Amino acid sequence: MPDAKPESKRSWAPIALGAVIPAPAGAYSVAVRAGGLVFVSGQIPKDPATGAVVGNDVEGQTRQVLKNLDAILRAAGGTLADVVSVTAYLADPDDWGSFNAVYREVMPPPYPSRTAVGAVLRGIRVELSAVAYIPIG
Repeated sequence: MPDAKPESKRSWAPIALGAVIPAPAGAYSVAVRAGGLVFVSGQIPKDPATGAVVGNDVEGQTRQVLKNLDAILRAAGGTLADVVSVTAYLADPDDWGSFNAVYREVMPPPYPSRTAVGAVLRGIRVELSAVAYIPIG
């Protein structure tokens, strides 16, 4: 096993989420801040308290994903209104219309830039990652 690299000084830091969202199982941060930008890793439709998937359809799952995203942004000092870019991953690209209807209902206008792609999501219907601008201080 190679020697561990010395820890370098980074210009970004993970956001402390406390009990808002459980720690990830993988080697990544749920959200990081780099200056005024907050990068949020892909969020799925799990209830943070129980870990259970919420919703059987894309509408219910989209609502839960946006609720999780909002909770993370609030922990960072912002809201959904601070989102500047979203990437949406849909298990079935034909769900785009239903996904978009809920997204339009929950996200405040003007809407951020967005990309939607089809993806293999292992039993869920939607996942979102986002970038928000939340100035420090």
